[in-house]
Amino acid sequence: MDKLSPEQRHKNMAAIHSKDTKPEMIVRKGLWSRGFRYRLNSPRLPGHPDLVLKKYRTCIFENGCFWHGHEGCSRIPNTNREFWEAKIKRNQERDIETQKRLAEMGWHCITIWECELKPSKREKTLKSLAFTLNKIWLEEHSVIGKPYPQLEEESGMLKAAEEQI
Repeated sequence: MDKLSPEQRHKNMAAIHSKDTKPEMIVRKGLWSRGFRYRLNSPRLPGHPDLVLKKYRTCIFENGCFWHGHEGCSRIPNTNREFWEAKIKRNQERDIETQKRLAEMGWHCITIWECELKPSKREKTLKSLAFTLNKIWLEEHSVIGKPYPQLEEESGMLKAAEEQI
């Protein structure tokens, strides 16, 4: 049984926003202070990722544990249980579909859970995020294991120089 009246519950639920949430602000400030630059809620990409780091071809989603059904820390309310189970399941399915579409487009997807930004875990999470972004950049810009590209003109010039010797 709900402890709040329908009007009070409506007011509480209406106050919940999907942009500029506290967890999102923590991640944004953490990335900015570490020198990462990003765009917010890109309408051009599927799912409108919370943060888009184009240089790293990476999308970051900051998911609330309740709204996205994080295992181990979200609890479904007893009031109107069927509705909440269906809603959270739809959110999870949409998250998976969005990440598949982004991966097909060549984007990396990182999901940060609200519980990972609690004060006791926050710094570790932000360091791990920065490490992952740097690793992505290095892997995509690495020349190790890739043959050095040669233009046809260059290879022809080398042969001409070798023949003169």
